[in-house]
Amino acid sequence: MSKSFVDEFEVKEETLNLKDIPDYEAFSNKELLDELRNKIIQNLIDNNKNGQINFDKYVKSEIDKTLEGYDLSVIERSYINNLIDNEINGYGPITELLEDPSITEIMVNGINDIYIELDGKILKDDSVSFINENHILRTIQRLIQPIGRTIDTANPMVDARLNDGSRLNAIIEPLSLNGPVLTIRKFRRELDNIEDLLRNGTMTPYMARFIESCVVSKMNIIVCGGTGSGKTTLLNVMSSFINNDERIITIEDAAELKLEQEHVISLETRSSNYEGSGAITIRDLVINSLRMRPDRIIVGEVRGKEAFDMLQAMNTGHEGSMTTLHANSPKDSLNRLETMVLMAGMEIPIKAIREYIENAIDIVINVSRLSDGKRKITSISEVVGISDGEIVLNEIFSFKQQGITSDGEVIGEFVLNEATPKIYDRLKSRGITNLTDIFE
Repeated sequence: MSKSFVDEFEVKEETLNLKDIPDYEAFSNKELLDELRNKIIQNLIDNNKNGQINFDKYVKSEIDKTLEGYDLSVIERSYINNLIDNEINGYGPITELLEDPSITEIMVNGINDIYIELDGKILKDDSVSFINENHILRTIQRLIQPIGRTIDTANPMVDARLNDGSRLNAIIEPLSLNGPVLTIRKFRRELDNIEDLLRNGTMTPYMARFIESCVVSKMNIIVCGGTGSGKTTLLNVMSSFINNDERIITIEDAAELKLEQEHVISLETRSSNYEGSGAITIRDLVINSLRMRPDRIIVGEVRGKEAFDMLQAMNTGHEGSMTTLHANSPKDSLNRLETMVLMAGMEIPIKAIREYIENAIDIVINVSRLSDGKRKITSISEVVGISDGEIVLNEIFSFKQQGITSDGEVIGEFVLNEATPKIYDRLKSRGITNLTDIFE
């Protein structure tokens, strides 16, 4: 028996508009525009031009030399001017993509192979292109130069946080067989709040109230899901429920969490230097955070040996800790934790590891990005014990997909399992009184 909460919250969809830019396809002579664009930009690169040139004079001169006998319209001339301005003062063809707040990710796979993530969907952007692979490489170098990083054949891979908080990954030959590949996950200045998640249909009000109760009563929580499923966003929303008088330490590879409490210490990892030394890992920071008298430890993502130290913290009095990890289901997340503990080199039997996990973790939340691009919490489960050597999970809330409309939108409903969860008594014992209408 399940109880449906489909009608619990009315979701109103809003249409997102793409960038309001001149339509390249409307240009009467695209071949001529491409020839002119390539010539001017290539001259910029070859002649090593920079922001000190007389921009208007230079562009006008190049256009006049190339367009003998032709006449450009105002919109066509503006198009060329914008491209050159972006080369001199911005980041080449992707300048406008970086400035567009509705785009969350930029993926450059080749000179004419650029994709963006918009409203949770991956779309190819045919309005953007590079001249050649050197043009892509030059753009990458311009992006990472202000943060003191380089990329070349001796260092063909770079993973860095840009000054605006965006995360950049670039890889070139000989590691990449497709030429330079650039991926930028843009930093969101304003992460969603709980009202946004309810409005977007990510969860129901009952689920939100239950999650808030678990955070307030200091349950240890894992948020799992795939890449781009919204784990960090959900973790940030959950962190907002923490009392203002607690000392919180956040640990991340790239600082994305934005906590509003007064007593927050934010720690960030450090990559190795050119000699391959000097790296500070998530594990180093977790171990150090235990000496900083935290009330809460929030790790942006566990993916290796630090999982053991995180579990150790949860088992030694640091209740209310939270983290995320890559996994496709709550059960998979616990299996991954086992593997990560083994990676730490601890000579511990599997049975003991599972008991350690069972004692440390209270709640596992799975968040998914569905085929229509929308993100939903598809499962909230509690860890209830060990049976026949396996950790047992009890699912409390879930999202059941029922089909797909002709427009590709996923049809489904949130359901609450009928059995009262075991954790409910623990929540009541810690002063939680606002869940009686859900579980009683």
